[in-house]
Amino acid sequence: MSNKTEELVKALSELSVLEMSELKTALEEKWGVKAAAAAVAVAAPAAAAAAPEAEATDFQITLDSVPQDKKIGVIKVVREITGLGLKEAKDLVDGAPKVLKDSSPKDEANSIKKKVEEAGAKVTLKGL
Repeated sequence: MSNKTEELVKALSELSVLEMSELKTALEEKWGVKAAAAAVAVAAPAAAAAAPEAEATDFQITLDSVPQDKKIGVIKVVREITGLGLKEAKDLVDGAPKVLKDSSPKDEANSIKKKVEEAGAKVTLKGL
């Protein structure tokens, strides 16, 4: 991998979920494409090469719902998981259902799910 690629990967890894969303939108506007179409085009060959009954190794973590009386605790956990600021984390929790993390390994996804559920929210994991 080239130095430029390594630097780009490092920089992208440090983005919050909100910043990633903003980047996606900016790139879609600049290039005149939709990320979903590009993801399907890239994912199709990978899916064809994968075993038909392979177990998912990465999971998307979605915050489904948060009871009003548990909001503060859930916001604290969301901030810890995502690295978002207080306002962004509150907006994410208030806007549930929302994706907390687009892709996490199975163990990390289960750990995050457990933390968020212990705080009082409902979470779903979707295998990728």
